[in-house]
Amino acid sequence: MSDPHLPPPRFRNGLRELLSKRSLSRIAWRRKRHAHSPAVLAAIVDDVKAYAPDHIVLTGDLTNFATPEEFAAASVWLRELSPPQGLTLSPGNHDALTGVSGADRFTPWADWLGDEGESFPYVRRRGPVAVINLCSALPTAFYLAQGELGASQLERLGAILQAAGREGLYRMVLLHHPITVGMVSWRKSLVDAAPLRETLRRHGAELVLHGHAHAPTIAMTAGPAGAIPVLGAPSASSGAHGRHPAARWHGLEIERDGAGFSTRVVARGLTADGGIEELGRYVLA
Repeated sequence: MSDPHLPPPRFRNGLRELLSKRSLSRIAWRRKRHAHSPAVLAAIVDDVKAYAPDHIVLTGDLTNFATPEEFAAASVWLRELSPPQGLTLSPGNHDALTGVSGADRFTPWADWLGDEGESFPYVRRRGPVAVINLCSALPTAFYLAQGELGASQLERLGAILQAAGREGLYRMVLLHHPITVGMVSWRKSLVDAAPLRETLRRHGAELVLHGHAHAPTIAMTAGPAGAIPVLGAPSASSGAHGRHPAARWHGLEIERDGAGFSTRVVARGLTADGGIEELGRYVLA
């Protein structure tokens, strides 16, 4: 699941806040806040819990303005959703709206980032699955919502993919921003998507998951032995009649299949009458 955009606590109107990107984002939020429904998000969460997954992955944008108050509120929400060992979080651009760069800004969420690694990419091993958690979130200038991984993160990713591949693990790569061309506009893009695609082409992965586009998407990127599926989820709080597709989440049922794996996707989400039900299921090649 992705992009819950939790309701923000009361905004502090200090001078520093008024002169920051948060102030302009607050104006934009007033226009689109009704597109994100706490009731819809609560229904999605209840549905996820009823599905009883072995592990939950969440690809960012818990907050809207990245304030300390939002980080604290999101920590409470995360703990209610799942114990840290049961959920991996990849931060989004809204979670890094302003302030300093670097992974330290996500210290309040450290327990949900990963088990292995001192910084991104973090790794979690759950059965035959290696959850490889990237961070594309960083502060940007006004009007931009771009992401970037950076050379150091990409270099470490290559080594992790190679090692996990040798172990025969299912390599599930998480980040917030889409990696394929044309999924979002330039101002919302991952600026080093091409180097990431090249890393995946050389070392391989079984699946890439992302959010950010607020739409359910399926794409492919090249791997060393064939195409790698790239799956995007819409906002988990999006209403049924808004500008973006309605809230949805994906159940990923992964099984060993000979020397490889089979991945069945169960799509569940909001219907026009406000209920949550299965929308379809398919197998990723």
